[in-house]
Amino acid sequence: MMDTRKRPGLSIRETALFAMLGALMFCSKILMEVLPNIHLLGMFTMVYTIVFRKKALIPIYLYVVMNGLYAGFSAWWVPYLYIWTILWGVTMLLPRGMSKKAACVVYPAVCALHGFLYGILYSPAQALMFGLDFRQMLAWIAAGLPFDVLHGLGNLATGLLVLPLAELLKRLSRMAGQ
Repeated sequence: MMDTRKRPGLSIRETALFAMLGALMFCSKILMEVLPNIHLLGMFTMVYTIVFRKKALIPIYLYVVMNGLYAGFSAWWVPYLYIWTILWGVTMLLPRGMSKKAACVVYPAVCALHGFLYGILYSPAQALMFGLDFRQMLAWIAAGLPFDVLHGLGNLATGLLVLPLAELLKRLSRMAGQ
């Protein structure tokens, strides 16, 4: 007789899927590095969170670790330990039963807001690691504003893909028996 109880942990299918999704995040970042602060990471973070909820942290942190392995675990990497979790957390707080009309506006707006605020979210780690006082931290944020504007606009554009990709991934997951 086969044991049909739900076991804790990940299934083999989930392990393979999350590894591929984390690798997809990493490869997309490498491919888009020619564009300043424009990437698909915010969009992927939101899509994975909408579909997989808490388990979305697995591909997100696989991406973070792969990025560190590839480019080095330096000071720039430390904020990655929390910066994607903030977007994950905000996405987790969004209502699950949101109408499609609302989601078409809210998802890109949240994605864009994360991009616009990226320098502000990044700055506490920079200030702590490099001994910046509050005034110096504000100067660091101000110097990065043009890049944050590009980041936010790029995230707004890619955020338009969140709803259709989340619906597609949900449908594919159901078909695969997840």
